[in-house]
Amino acid sequence: MTMTNDVRRSVMARNGISFARWVPNSFVIACLLTFVTFALVVSVAGKTFLDAEGYWVKGFWELLELTMQLALIVITGYIVAVSPLMSRLLERVAELASSDRAAVALMGVVSMTASWLHWGLGLIAGPIFLRFLIRKHPRVDYRLAVAAGYLGSTCTWHAGLSGSAPLLMATPKNFMEAQVGLVPISSTTFSVFNLVLTIVVVCVMTMMLMRLYPRKPDAYVPSHETTEDPHAASSAKALWIERSYALNLVMGCLGAIGLWTLYVEGGSRVSLNVFNFAFLFLALVLHPSPASFTRAAAQGATYLHGIVIQFPFYAGMYGLIKYSGLAEIIARWFTSIASAKTFPLVIYWYSGVVSFFIPSGGSKWAVEAPYVMAAAKALSVPSSHAILAYAWGDMSTHFLQPFWAIPLLAIARVEFKDIIGYLAILFVVNFVVVSAAFMLLPYLM
Repeated sequence: MTMTNDVRRSVMARNGISFARWVPNSFVIACLLTFVTFALVVSVAGKTFLDAEGYWVKGFWELLELTMQLALIVITGYIVAVSPLMSRLLERVAELASSDRAAVALMGVVSMTASWLHWGLGLIAGPIFLRFLIRKHPRVDYRLAVAAGYLGSTCTWHAGLSGSAPLLMATPKNFMEAQVGLVPISSTTFSVFNLVLTIVVVCVMTMMLMRLYPRKPDAYVPSHETTEDPHAASSAKALWIERSYALNLVMGCLGAIGLWTLYVEGGSRVSLNVFNFAFLFLALVLHPSPASFTRAAAQGATYLHGIVIQFPFYAGMYGLIKYSGLAEIIARWFTSIASAKTFPLVIYWYSGVVSFFIPSGGSKWAVEAPYVMAAAKALSVPSSHAILAYAWGDMSTHFLQPFWAIPLLAIARVEFKDIIGYLAILFVVNFVVVSAAFMLLPYLM
């Protein structure tokens, strides 16, 4: 039996490598998805090409704020991770894995746990922890380890503490309050159904990572991985203040006071701006000097090109779908075939389809919520069921979508096609498990 399982894992690994030959890089995928979205707007929404071009241009820069926020997540997360104290801590965590197979499982658990706590933390936790995992387990299968680092964005973030749709629907004066009222997170994020499903998914995905571990692992580590010491002085002629911790400490204290002010003014919620503000000044405090901080920042900035270049293209797709009315047409297709019992499952599938083209949970919910919630009300489906179905569906197709993997791919120095073989298998398993859960939801709650 052991030999059979080893052969099966080897075959799956080889199939993943073969499949990768037919998958383009993440920028090409963004361009191809743009073409598909244009075609859908013209053929399904009935708009002219010039109309579609206008929607695309109108939406092209709508994610600029998100682009900058995610760029800061990557660079501040990197600076924090390579600080002396955090480096030692992450090395200790990496030592918890007793084998290479366990190391991959540990990577998945770290990614999914971090994303449940905060989606921004999840974006950077996987790729940063990967560096330390590889140091302790240099022979681990590199492609599977990278895929494991992406599981937080595909399995847990929208079911967690920073899930966009549940938080928004629980916020007073939100844009849907007049239509459906407030929906407390006790009935969504902290519902028994959501918590149990999250635990089940984490356990299943962790077991799958161990089952997928190949008999002959690919221990490839990119040859151009930097080995520079970020704590070294950037110049022998640096001024004393550039080598002193005093300036870092004073700025850190100012940042701590400012963080509290920003948190209170933001309604005591950990927004992405609050998260980035905290990481920026935490990075300053954790580094021994301004020279160490700026050197780490310069190294971290090398990972930003994918975010800066690709996000505007996804914003363009967002504009196409939002302003053409295509999202509403697709929603009506799905809800027209749903009943009170099948509605959560249908919305889970629908949300996954649209998320493939608009991989931004909060922005997509603003487009879809009016007709999704109206359909739920018409079918007497609890609002919490519709919100949870949307949230889980929103992250379901991220397995096959490189948008949220861009920070991970940049830091890991691999292409999306290098991990898509493993992600495709994990997607199928996750899709079956979560679909079964939403099929049962109307009978459980």
